[in-house]
Amino acid sequence: MADIIRTLRGKWKYGSLLYRIIFINIAVFILLHAFSLVSGLINSTLAQAMLSKIGLPSSQWQLLMQPWSIITYMFTQYDLFHILFNMVWLYWFGEIFLITDTPKRLTALYFYGGISGGVLFMLAYAVLPVFEHQTGFLIGASASVIAIVAASAILHPDYKVPLFFIGEVPVKWIAIITIAIDFISIGGNNGGGHISHIGGALAGVAYAIAQRRGTDITKPFNRAMDKICNIFGTTDPGNSKKHYQKPAMSVNNTLDSLLDKIRRSGYNSLTIDEKKRLMDLSNELHRRHHK
Repeated sequence: MADIIRTLRGKWKYGSLLYRIIFINIAVFILLHAFSLVSGLINSTLAQAMLSKIGLPSSQWQLLMQPWSIITYMFTQYDLFHILFNMVWLYWFGEIFLITDTPKRLTALYFYGGISGGVLFMLAYAVLPVFEHQTGFLIGASASVIAIVAASAILHPDYKVPLFFIGEVPVKWIAIITIAIDFISIGGNNGGGHISHIGGALAGVAYAIAQRRGTDITKPFNRAMDKICNIFGTTDPGNSKKHYQKPAMSVNNTLDSLLDKIRRSGYNSLTIDEKKRLMDLSNELHRRHHK
């Protein structure tokens, strides 16, 4: 048990921001259930009241009373299968995203996806007749995760992911099927949730298209976060160099040149040999980070 705790502490302290996002989601899940267990002995409605305060309300007027919920909702899951599915997908597609991108951009896209999904959720409740005279609140990292799924599918469409009983499937088909299911499910019991997923997907598509055109739409977010980190004197685990061995200069130069080409002309501008070289370099750096 002590070894597990040390490993998790190391992942939190020295690992990438991807691990921190996953840990925060899991921590919130555990704390919510602990609170639910304790509050159930006092008042069975306290847990639901707590969820409604950290979940995103469907009403923009209620959002004014709890503005923090546009952020807290995207780290909040209460159902076991909900968090399990979201975190597995976040890990898988987060690692694919990081093949050619940085943890800081992944973090920014996580927030962009969550905010985009939340805004579309509230907009749907405000204008669609099907939601007339209805209220609700939204929780879950799904919109944020699907933003990363969509971006990864556009930037690395032919990257294959092993699926149980199916085999290896290109991520572009996983993303297409996932988003199609969300469209089909809008008329179901969780229509608002599926609409938020589409909002997250739109954020991921916007990010990937901008990246292919050489524009980084995460810069404003990361500049703001850098200023906050400087104020509080915290370090950035996504860019910190002191915890890892520095890769050989030739590896860095080759990787930088490939990434520059992707930023200028898109991933598909790489030759087959360059794509293979990029994958080999990414795997090598990944192994070094996880030693």
